[in-house]
Amino acid sequence: MNDATPVTQYPEYPALQLFVAGLWRGADSRATLPVLDPATGNTVGEVPVASDTDIEEALAAAAANALTWRQVTPYERARLIRRAAQLLRERAPRIGAATTMEQGKPIAESTAEVMACADIFDWFAEESRRAYGRIVPSKQPGVRHLVITQPIGPVAAFSPWNFPTTIPARKIAAALAAGCPVIIKPAEETPASCLGLAKALDDAGLPKGALSVIFGRPDHIAEQLIGSPIIRKVTFTGSTAVGKHLAQLAGKAMKRTTMELGGHAPVIVFEDADIDQAVKMLAAAKFRNAGQVCIAPTRFYLHERIHDEFIDKFVTAANAIKVGPGMHPASRMGPLANARRVQAMQRMVSDAQKLGARTIAGGSMLPGPGNFYPPTILTDMPDQALAMNQEPFGPLVVSQQFSGFEEVVSKANRLPFGLASYAFSRSARTVAAIGEALEAGMVGINFVTLTGPETPFGGIKDSGHGSEGGIEGLADYLQTKYIAEG
Repeated sequence: MNDATPVTQYPEYPALQLFVAGLWRGADSRATLPVLDPATGNTVGEVPVASDTDIEEALAAAAANALTWRQVTPYERARLIRRAAQLLRERAPRIGAATTMEQGKPIAESTAEVMACADIFDWFAEESRRAYGRIVPSKQPGVRHLVITQPIGPVAAFSPWNFPTTIPARKIAAALAAGCPVIIKPAEETPASCLGLAKALDDAGLPKGALSVIFGRPDHIAEQLIGSPIIRKVTFTGSTAVGKHLAQLAGKAMKRTTMELGGHAPVIVFEDADIDQAVKMLAAAKFRNAGQVCIAPTRFYLHERIHDEFIDKFVTAANAIKVGPGMHPASRMGPLANARRVQAMQRMVSDAQKLGARTIAGGSMLPGPGNFYPPTILTDMPDQALAMNQEPFGPLVVSQQFSGFEEVVSKANRLPFGLASYAFSRSARTVAAIGEALEAGMVGINFVTLTGPETPFGGIKDSGHGSEGGIEGLADYLQTKYIAEG
């Protein structure tokens, strides 16, 4: 299944720099970290590590821009962000190729991701013009009560490697549209993707210092940024454990946070579901980006009367997915982003097998170079198996059977996570009931596309708080002020 035939012509991977206080800074005397192609294991670039001086200069620039950028009218901010969006559309093939080289996903997915970033920029550009306040009727004659919104202030943002343009775009676009300067630390594994966003904004005319992009040791940068009195808002996408740690750091100074943390999305397929539709949608959603998606459907709860039919069709769909290097046009699933993910997959599969689960498809690393792991399906899963309790973050599906509504709701809600959930049924009564019953920030019913600039994206319970996207995404970078005029 893994076609590891080398691509005859790779595009040139971009030279990597820091973007500090509006200036591009190369490695010079700085330490660097290697950037690896997950399809080959080869080093494709070296990302500079920000020094403490770099970080302090980024903070100083954010402080200096906190007043000037907020005073730029929403109309002008919108025009600038829209110009950057157009540049992203023009540069999508080039940025997408860099993403594939450093992250591994198929080139079509990477390019589409950059185009989605342009849509995100456009959405927040327009939404910045609608950060409305209100006038509250007064009990006293001659008194006017005003409620206005203002930028919260400089933002520290942290983003992961799985969607290395989309996730930074949500944070950067929302913050800038609200009038907040941003310092972002993207993942060191995928630096070129976010730098492509920064270059578009810089070329569009973003004021120097309104955005900085830095790389280095994550814990050190987090402590330095969050510990600074300059930073007033922290936004993080990543694991629950790291998110809780950063929230504690932010809580010491009462800094607002948006936390988009891990999930372990359940899928419920009821007896009356359209099986063919469910298989088609779920296979596409599950194996997109090799399953390295925080809202990927993973825990499949299948009604006992349709379990075998669903599994047979799902295995056929999974086995039809061509796994190979992301630069190959024929590849529909690339490698996992790093060797850690391969080890995690194998550990979870081995654990489930020891506990009696059946391996229906996949289950072992593919031969050849790179971090390739096939679509894997395990059935008869016991509740105590690792994969039933920890997010696999890879191309692994685990399934159990159920017979009744209350039983399956209990199964779906039993974990402390609540990012996304899915259900399939043709019954209007079941659709209404399951949407209310599932404990998640996002629920897809007969539908799996839960992301878009116009809709809120976020979880509940241990999956975090706050939203990215929609009007809620802009609101998280604004603070409310009440003014009484007598």
